[in-house]
Amino acid sequence: MAPESERLIDTVRGCTFDDFLFRPQYSVLERRDPATIDLSCRFSEHITLKRPIVSANMDTVTRAPMAIVQAEEGGLGIIDRGFKSGDIEPQVREVEKVKRTQHVIIRDPYAVTPEMTLGQAIAIMRRSRVGTLVVVDAERRLRGLLTERDVRFVPTGETKVSSRMTPVDALVTGVGELTLDQAERLMLERKVKKLPLVDAAGRLLGLITSRDIVRQARLPFASRDAHGRLLVGAAIGAKGDYLERAAELLKAGVDVIVIDIAHGHSVVMERAIAAFRARFGATELVAGNVATGEGVRFLVDRGVNAVKIGIGPGGGCTTRITTSFGVPQIQALVECRLAAGVTEPVPLIADGGVRRHGAILEALLFGGDTVMLGSMFAGTEETPGEIVQKPVVLPEAQRTVKVPFKVLRGMASIQAIRDRLDVEDADSVDIEALGAEGTEVSVPARGSVRPIVQDILRHLSSSVSYGGVTSLTELRERFWDDPFRYLQKLSASAKRESYER
Repeated sequence: MAPESERLIDTVRGCTFDDFLFRPQYSVLERRDPATIDLSCRFSEHITLKRPIVSANMDTVTRAPMAIVQAEEGGLGIIDRGFKSGDIEPQVREVEKVKRTQHVIIRDPYAVTPEMTLGQAIAIMRRSRVGTLVVVDAERRLRGLLTERDVRFVPTGETKVSSRMTPVDALVTGVGELTLDQAERLMLERKVKKLPLVDAAGRLLGLITSRDIVRQARLPFASRDAHGRLLVGAAIGAKGDYLERAAELLKAGVDVIVIDIAHGHSVVMERAIAAFRARFGATELVAGNVATGEGVRFLVDRGVNAVKIGIGPGGGCTTRITTSFGVPQIQALVECRLAAGVTEPVPLIADGGVRRHGAILEALLFGGDTVMLGSMFAGTEETPGEIVQKPVVLPEAQRTVKVPFKVLRGMASIQAIRDRLDVEDADSVDIEALGAEGTEVSVPARGSVRPIVQDILRHLSSSVSYGGVTSLTELRERFWDDPFRYLQKLSASAKRESYER
């Protein structure tokens, strides 16, 4: 190890985010606008994000609504695995909701046949929450479109779709593969909002809608796949139905699989990665969690595309309290970054310990390529769970008021384990005997997560300005070229001056 690296390791040993500040540099930016500052990053070897924010795969944080917002804002959401063993369909549905939210071309639009009844078609509309169905025959040749307007106020009964649909002869269609610009010009010229695409034989290729075109323009930083759909990840375990779960998630179009267990540097993870690679080949794969250089090298040597870093720093995690094992998060990130390599290594995901926006920059500079956040998003509209009204005493007024709360819990809490039966390889088990490494807390309910994400990005842009550079990547490079140009270790009184308000 180089002397500078040894010095950095010595400096951060036993330290976490509140132990440091960064020294301000000469600023070269005139505006701290996230729309003009490059905050792009590598989430994994083959996935690049325009924003370094990832929502945690916790069952009280990330389902489809959260994942949609994260992807629209340039980050990524990881759908949790908090579903009962063998019950794969609910998690698959969450992935499908995200993938169907935006498209360049909808390759698999919801379809009906001309012979189906309007009642059947309306049921599909309600279940899928879409307002337009394509009508195709047995050979998947386009026969027409059926919209909510076509069925409004119409008695359903045995009335056939063919009697209310707009027939193909009356539609504007595109032949072959069209670019977004070509489709937009055609729709503008012909004054239509929906453009079915067909091949030379009239078979349906896909559907383009004006709403998706508008969304593409309105969300320029959104994380999208090659078809214009939002990116989404999903977590699986390392035992039981994890391979079957991965297979169904991949069929639904998930972009990355995360094998997520409490201790990723283990024989259990080794077997799981080997079995996953044998079945799914080069599928994008993230594994974790680990907190040591040895743990990172262990996972990288087994062919993962990114590694999650963090043992015990999360707000819902009690691993350090209950087991006394773990590594302070800054020390873990630096050790893991040095083990993985500083220049174009396998990306690292800093998972846990971030309790203020400024710590996000620290997580990114000390070793993380992206930051995974859970408790920072807790209680928002997009998180799963019901809002519960709880009485809270106001000391100043000497009265009790009802305050809305939502639940945040660690995925190793007894409650989360009981809900998903995270003992997939056992026929029966005493759950209480497993030993919880997480907790469940109530957090105040608040509004949408979107302004929270946007606030984070504004503060991150300000950090880039204070760092004397024009992009996040440049700031990370300059930090690792000379970390002690930036590092300011804090005394106890300096911590109070910096963080106590």
